[in-house]
Amino acid sequence: MKMINLKINGVPVTVPEGTTILQAAREAHIDIPTLCYLKDINEIGACRMCVVEIKGSPKLNASCVFPVSEGMEVITNSKKVFEARKMNLQLLLSNHKRECLTCIRSGSCELQKLCHDYGVDDEGKYDGSLTPSTVDDSATHMVRDNSKCILCRRCTAVCDQLQDAAVIGVNKRGFNTHIGSAFDAPLNTVACVSCGQCIVACPTGALHEKDQTDEVWAALADPTKRVVVQTAPATRAALGEVFNMPIGTNVEGKMVAALRRLGFDDVFDTDFSADLTILEEATELVERINNKGTLPLITSCSPGWINYCEHYYPEFIPNLSTCKSPQQMFGAITKSWYAAKLGIDPKNIFVVSIMPCTAKKYECKRAEQGANGVPDVDVALTTRELGRMIERAGIDFTNLPDENYDAPLGVSTGAAVIFGATGGVMEAALRTAAEWLTGDPAAPIEFCDVRGTNGVKEATYTVAGLTLNVAVASGLKNAKELLEAVKRGEKNYHFIEVMGCPGGCVNGGGQPIQPANIRNNVDIKKLRAKALYSEDAGKTLRKSHDNPVIKELYDSFLEKPGSHKAHELLHTTYTAKNRFHGE
Repeated sequence: MKMINLKINGVPVTVPEGTTILQAAREAHIDIPTLCYLKDINEIGACRMCVVEIKGSPKLNASCVFPVSEGMEVITNSKKVFEARKMNLQLLLSNHKRECLTCIRSGSCELQKLCHDYGVDDEGKYDGSLTPSTVDDSATHMVRDNSKCILCRRCTAVCDQLQDAAVIGVNKRGFNTHIGSAFDAPLNTVACVSCGQCIVACPTGALHEKDQTDEVWAALADPTKRVVVQTAPATRAALGEVFNMPIGTNVEGKMVAALRRLGFDDVFDTDFSADLTILEEATELVERINNKGTLPLITSCSPGWINYCEHYYPEFIPNLSTCKSPQQMFGAITKSWYAAKLGIDPKNIFVVSIMPCTAKKYECKRAEQGANGVPDVDVALTTRELGRMIERAGIDFTNLPDENYDAPLGVSTGAAVIFGATGGVMEAALRTAAEWLTGDPAAPIEFCDVRGTNGVKEATYTVAGLTLNVAVASGLKNAKELLEAVKRGEKNYHFIEVMGCPGGCVNGGGQPIQPANIRNNVDIKKLRAKALYSEDAGKTLRKSHDNPVIKELYDSFLEKPGSHKAHELLHTTYTAKNRFHGE
């Protein structure tokens, strides 16, 4: 590999040929500001915030797209550069709705931070006409406010390149340029999968989840309601970031403590129903293999993936597991078995879920996601929304003691914890299936081939003389590639795990938003997943079928995995949808 020598602000730097100035600057520990740049996804030089001086060049150049050359001398911090960046910010603000005090992204807005860094005030130096804008709140999971859009195109890039949906793009030209769906159709009328990856990519408040915290505050204040909360596995690995804790810090105990102080009557763990999901799904897998059922079996835990399958690959609906997601299974059990134990009418139980995923908001509103005549889950909040509730309540999160989940729906195994990472559902199911197929409690417990943050992973395992071909995909573009290979007959699998978000739930659209300079240089997915695998390794119980409360649930209520009662409460159906229509 040819190496290139250059100087950045007088500091010698040696980098491989083809490296951009922006990337080379990182090697010299110099952070060049960006707004539109997302590594490997959106490298278009549109925002002009990353401009630098190059000796011998008469103009400033965008460092994110300009390759280095031998002997190049770059200046990133000259007066000319600073003035250009400041003017660019002033121009952006001239067409921006400036309501920072009440904006949902205040404090985490990349535009706001750069304005602070470069001394840009609200004087409106270039104020004039504004591009016509709209607020689209038609979708269940999110709001789009184009008056705060800076046309960085990060959202359109992730929607197309990562998620293969491409339901938003650049409309019109010149001063009227704006982001929207085709023909400016409302988002709920197009085939948006509700994944929320566009929200995580957005540098401003132009995109945000539909906040439902007021509904939860109202329920907590209602004396007629028993308000139960469940927390998804991935939330414990990310919530701490809202309070400036290191990425990947496991804050399970503090999260439980905070939820109690918010006033929830029961603080439970979605890990419990993740264990339950495994028993139902492993049963389904074994039955399909033994009875020559439809294979490959494809997981159904990710509602973003389910939406994508229904819209874009309806021919694979027969392959989907009929199991509800852990979120929905939890609600169904809470409003049946747990309600009966307490002698409470299910209508008086209000179930709140804390999820890393915006698609969960859509999932819990689906008509088929209910049992006992009531919705399984009443409100799904993102990790970000929980963070805002904790802040509003004045809870000193970082100094809270670590507390444990309530019984009985707070008991879980290590297999459930790793649901939050790509490959985790697969590994958890294999742990149970391996023991069931062999009858040996000492069957393998770790299936490391399906771990890691690669977009597609494959493995072959031999269990009880049976060869199992498995695959894992995260991110819908990767899922598409896998499904197309299956359709062409190039791949033959028994079991496939698909997670809608790249890296799995740890990188969900409802997780805390890290600025681009962090996302471009730190493997956030890996750090958060590491927290989950560490917790799994430290658990005494690491197989879902060893969960004692799950055993009690089947013995006293559900009878056995796959029973008629289990299917009534824990299974569902999916429906093909027109890919040109939305919710």
